[in-house]
Amino acid sequence: MSRRAKRTRGTTPPTLTTDSPCPCGLPATYGECCGRFHRGEEPAPTAELLMRSRYSAFVAHDAAYLLRTWHSSTRPRHLELDPGMQWTSLEVVATTDGSAFHTTGTVTFRARYRHHGKRGELHECSNFEREKGAWVYVDGTFIE
Repeated sequence: MSRRAKRTRGTTPPTLTTDSPCPCGLPATYGECCGRFHRGEEPAPTAELLMRSRYSAFVAHDAAYLLRTWHSSTRPRHLELDPGMQWTSLEVVATTDGSAFHTTGTVTFRARYRHHGKRGELHECSNFEREKGAWVYVDGTFIE
């Protein structure tokens, strides 16, 4: 591999096909798992699946999906994803509520990444609510 290739590694999102392993970590293909939510075929049925699909959207640099699944009261007008950010793994630590029988839920997770070659981890407790019947991300609190 040339030096030039090393410097640009991680600057373009991976190409996800319906047969690719899903980035969210569940044992399913992208097409069967988060891809169906990204394509708008159906909404995520739980807060945890929405969080996993949002993680996969960060992996794929799918800003449109992220904005679509953000609560209207906290959604930014624009979202620019850092091309130097490469998300590498997701671990769901805990969930509270967030099922078909709830209107709110939380998901605590660890997401590991490489940013311009340096490793890091995001540890967050995310809050979710139903808006017009669909689960959406409201906000999150970083955990150190």
